[in-house]
Amino acid sequence: MSTEGTRPSLTQRLLRSAKRLFWIFLYLWALFALFALHESVVLAKHRISFEPFGLAFVNAWVMAKVMLIADDLNLGAHWFGKRPLVYRIVSRAVLFALVFIIVYAVEEVVVGLWSGKSVAESLHQAGTGSPAGVLSIAVVLSIALLPFFAFRAIDQALGTGTLRSLLLMRTAEEAAEPAQSRAATK
Repeated sequence: MSTEGTRPSLTQRLLRSAKRLFWIFLYLWALFALFALHESVVLAKHRISFEPFGLAFVNAWVMAKVMLIADDLNLGAHWFGKRPLVYRIVSRAVLFALVFIIVYAVEEVVVGLWSGKSVAESLHQAGTGSPAGVLSIAVVLSIALLPFFAFRAIDQALGTGTLRSLLLMRTAEEAAEPAQSRAATK
């Protein structure tokens, strides 16, 4: 860790960003894999084969990069700053769900144009082509992103690393040690 007043080196910043990207990717990969599994189960009831699990990996990687960039731009990070933490958590989950939907729609248009379809045809495939379909995707994504943003917001409120320590340590006293040592160095 760097001392107060000095800026972390390029290597430290890259390592920190790579670590953040990895955890975002892991969360999104699990999420998208669950969505793909659900879709395959639903389609199997109608005897339709569906196995896009590799696509979940690729989508998670792309969306993790998008999420990292949006997070670095502090997209919605300071909304509701003086209000209870739940407002910031919910607003960021909804905002990032909307970002994901926009990126997905742009991706569908680019792929559609590449394969000779019009913009309207490409957008029709995204979100089943109806406002209700897009809204349902937005709601599901928002709810699915809530645990991610809740963990991060609570961890920041307690002091970075404290929540992770609480979850992974055997006792609250062990988890409090890193927070106490950070407070002592300030």
